[in-house]
Amino acid sequence: MIDRTEPKLISGNANIPLAKAIARRMSLHRGMSVGLVDARVERFNDQEVFVEVYENVRGEDMFIIQSTSNPANDNLMELLIIADALKRSSASRITAVIPYFGYARQDRRTKARTPISAKLVANMIAQSGIERILTLDLHAAQIQGFFDIPVDNLYAAPVFSLDVLHHFKGRLQDVTVVSPDVGGVARARELAKRIGCALAIVDKRREKPGEIAEMTVIGDVRGKSCIIVDDICDTAGTLCKAAEVLIEAGATEVHSYITHGVLSGPAVERITSSVMKSLVITDSIAPTEAVKSAHNIRIVPTAPMFAQGILNTWKGTSVSSLFDTETLTPIYEGLYGEV
Repeated sequence: MIDRTEPKLISGNANIPLAKAIARRMSLHRGMSVGLVDARVERFNDQEVFVEVYENVRGEDMFIIQSTSNPANDNLMELLIIADALKRSSASRITAVIPYFGYARQDRRTKARTPISAKLVANMIAQSGIERILTLDLHAAQIQGFFDIPVDNLYAAPVFSLDVLHHFKGRLQDVTVVSPDVGGVARARELAKRIGCALAIVDKRREKPGEIAEMTVIGDVRGKSCIIVDDICDTAGTLCKAAEVLIEAGATEVHSYITHGVLSGPAVERITSSVMKSLVITDSIAPTEAVKSAHNIRIVPTAPMFAQGILNTWKGTSVSSLFDTETLTPIYEGLYGEV
């Protein structure tokens, strides 16, 4: 039996900076250099994905770091083909670290003759040889049940609470956490509970898909600094409209904390010209240059949390301990100090 001395990391092309940051963070935890396995993930001329692993991975505990973000299909195929390459190379166990799980918004049939694509993707991942999933803020918690393999769903709320406590220190009594819709109340309530603040809701009514007819604020936000909390920001239309409605309702300023910054189409332009003072996102999706240069968009790193999650998975210790702000406080001490 081969002794697995260290976990091994391999990355697709979806978010290489995050994969390298996780490796650096694990190097700090382990006190020895942890790098990405030497491999190439390339395309043939017809855009077929080709993977070649240059290092021996026989008997190793492998972790594939790959978000299935834009281009979702390409990145998903990279994940599946990397997994197949590792399985055929006799890796002992394969865990997929998927910071952003694409297709999560297709978790149910909303109309007749539509697919449940999240379930299809779950089946494909399980069939590829992946034995475990480590992800962040699934759009719908029930997606964990789509898999017949273990799924550890980490949450951004503990990290966001550290960020809020750091940046709003001394004025938390004036902060109100806001859910941008009724469906996101549980997520907003969780952050409000962690930082000890009030909760409000923006209720929206749609006449047609993609068109918001009316928005109403449920709760008192007059004179408050509002923090909108959600898991995904795509085109930012709803988010910017919600910020305007909150200002009209008497809020003094509006900030947003969104886990996955998809930020497609006109999103960045909308955000930079909106009434929002800041939008905080994680690096679960590799930010574009437009996102990096936006004056009111700030990025919170997830590498410390994922590095610890990988180490806990490898050692067989609790991953759910990372749900607690107290556990993450020392991990993020270099970023926030004492809060």
